[in-house]
Amino acid sequence: MNHEVSDPSSAAAEATRGILRDTLHGDARGVVVDSPPGAGKSTLVVRAALELAAAGRPLMVVAQTNAQVDDLVLRLAEKEPELPVGRLHASDADAYDKALDALDGVVTSTKAADLAGLPVVVSTAAKWAHVKGVEPWRHAIVDEAYQMRSDALLAVAGLFERALFVGDPGQLDPFSVVGAEQWAGLSYDPSASAVSTLLAHNPDLPQHRLPVSWRLPASAAPLVSEAFYPYTPFRAGTGHGDRRLAFGAASDGSAADRVLDEAAESGWGLLELPARHTPRTDPEAVRACALVVRRLLDRGAAAVSERAEHPVPVTPDRVAVGTAHRDQAAAVRAALADLGVAGVTVDTANRLQGREYDVTVVLHPLSGRPDATAFHLETGRLCVLASRHRHACVVVCREGVADLLDEHPSTEPVQLGVTVKFPDGWEANHAVLSHLSEHRVAWRP
Repeated sequence: MNHEVSDPSSAAAEATRGILRDTLHGDARGVVVDSPPGAGKSTLVVRAALELAAAGRPLMVVAQTNAQVDDLVLRLAEKEPELPVGRLHASDADAYDKALDALDGVVTSTKAADLAGLPVVVSTAAKWAHVKGVEPWRHAIVDEAYQMRSDALLAVAGLFERALFVGDPGQLDPFSVVGAEQWAGLSYDPSASAVSTLLAHNPDLPQHRLPVSWRLPASAAPLVSEAFYPYTPFRAGTGHGDRRLAFGAASDGSAADRVLDEAAESGWGLLELPARHTPRTDPEAVRACALVVRRLLDRGAAAVSERAEHPVPVTPDRVAVGTAHRDQAAAVRAALADLGVAGVTVDTANRLQGREYDVTVVLHPLSGRPDATAFHLETGRLCVLASRHRHACVVVCREGVADLLDEHPSTEPVQLGVTVKFPDGWEANHAVLSHLSEHRVAWRP
């Protein structure tokens, strides 16, 4: 698309029309859709599923986790309560959300044969991989396709004739418990994402992108777009005056309150602790994260947005703390409990993918570290942590990360045939830190 549609809603609608046109009426075996954070990916998947079902085309939907599958089934049932939807699940006792049992249109089973003939059947890639001896579905939708490894796609590819692949290219790479160095650079690398392998073998497939993020505020979309999506830029669906974060109680002058005021005003805040090499569960940084959350709730934060004309209290369930490691998340939970805070989500970037909150507090992956490893520099990890919020994000970090980056250039081996990720974690971290430095509040515990 060469021309720019000025209105975000019109731009998003035009992109969606093109995607649905290629999906329902095109002749390509696959259609790829890149979606930035909060661009309405799940909404697109549900709409495409409903239109394919209405056209009488049997559809299988592939998601990556049981939570994603259950969410899609609930969304489909909400939009079309009369539409029969199959939920294929494992034989475990808690294999699916029992709320599905109360929905008249949803049929659950451990066997694909029991669900044959239903307009839509939804399951995880892992469960679909065990389905054998069935008539192929005419269409498939692969949700979170960038989180799916290519070997998982190969395991289910024989079950459908055509597919719509939807995912966020800026999020974390597919997870693998074993090393895959021996396949690096090969066109059939099983650890590569389903989309990258698909396009390597089918470069002519139609590719689309959703151009608007409805989650990220106008203060965040430009930074996240430039730092993590340089080749697939997007913009915010709201303007600078459409969202506001305010407090019922005035600041007490502490660093936690000052960084909250900065974040409420500008959308970003950097609470910077003195430079120091620390354990991974840095006690001072962990306590700083917990204090910021405590003060946010104590001061009665309220949000105004396009969703509500009047201020809506920012309750604990609308706040999240993001970390790189599970032990850091556990330490923050303990610190919050010590301060009497309950109901706040605290988790790693991997588990926060796809989720949305009003305010987030992020423990920077490189804070207090003596080195910059590939894990901590992974672009997708910082992208996820910096793109979960609708109003404001506070980053807690030790001073000196910029120097650390300069002292530890990438030492990953260069492998022939491997596409170089751009931007790499080094560049993305510098871009984010440069922006955050404008919203810095020093804290001396």
